[in-house]
Amino acid sequence: MLGKLFGRGGERPAEEPYALPAARQRRSGTHALRALGDRRVLALVEAADAGEWEDVKTALGSFGIGRDHRVLAELAEVDGVEEWIGRAVEEEDGGHRAAALLISGARHVSWGWEARTSARAVDVTQDQWRVFKERLALAEEQLLAAAELEPSWVTPWRRLLTSGRGLSLGEDVNRARFDAALRRDPLDLEVHIDWVSQLQPRWGGEPGEALAFAREALGRAPQGHPLGCVIAMAAIEEWVESDDPDILGTDEIRAELRDAADHSILHPAYVRRPGWQHDFAMFAMALSIADEAHTVRRVFRALDGAYTGWPWTYFDDPEGQFAHRHRHNRA
Repeated sequence: MLGKLFGRGGERPAEEPYALPAARQRRSGTHALRALGDRRVLALVEAADAGEWEDVKTALGSFGIGRDHRVLAELAEVDGVEEWIGRAVEEEDGGHRAAALLISGARHVSWGWEARTSARAVDVTQDQWRVFKERLALAEEQLLAAAELEPSWVTPWRRLLTSGRGLSLGEDVNRARFDAALRRDPLDLEVHIDWVSQLQPRWGGEPGEALAFAREALGRAPQGHPLGCVIAMAAIEEWVESDDPDILGTDEIRAELRDAADHSILHPAYVRRPGWQHDFAMFAMALSIADEAHTVRRVFRALDGAYTGWPWTYFDDPEGQFAHRHRHNRA
């Protein structure tokens, strides 16, 4: 049933009942993906943008906010949520209190990183560090409260991984949070991707450690499961960390990326849920960096010009890079 609704990885999807019409394409033939390409997500984001908590609660009925990281991420990126969500946390005493805490905590993580900016640590000012830590400290408090109220939810723990890394809480704390997340969903893609970041040398990991972790994770993933994307993301992170721009340009890496794509997003069992373009974007970027010549075209054709932002933001000109690679590989 879900396959008929959202389409399969290797086929042209059936018309999705909640699909948003694509935004006007640019000259490059690309367009920005908005609200995960879903009308229900758009209604949720618009309610959050207007500060209408009752409408947000209604719109949340279409999603499992405790498990859907991408829907939560859409809310966390809405400017101004921090101005009204605190009132919802204080006033909500029913079943939606955990959701209010979760949304506020997630927003404060994103808002904290906005204050820190993407600058190197040595270039971040003392005032930026202070605001960053204040916002993350509040996020920690609220996310832990949400996790206590809803013990089965995995989304608070994934956000706690990010805040814990930002606050330098240490390997033991972050490992405990990672384990807590996996107890709730052993195959959760976003948790695995966050851990791929944790294992990078810039956060204290060893070169190659993240890719080894990703390979082990893929071995546990059933065919058609999006967890295969962790291979693409680990490859991208290897490229980001390396001084060699051609580090992915080997036959072995290309074959590994092809196999992972066939196992996950291009397998007939893959289900296209709202925001599926983010899964394809990881492979599109990794395969194109690796100069893979065949599977990359299937991935870009499926994207049909939809620009997701991340992970293309690893480039200095993310939209330009996506447009260039889309144009080169869509034939």
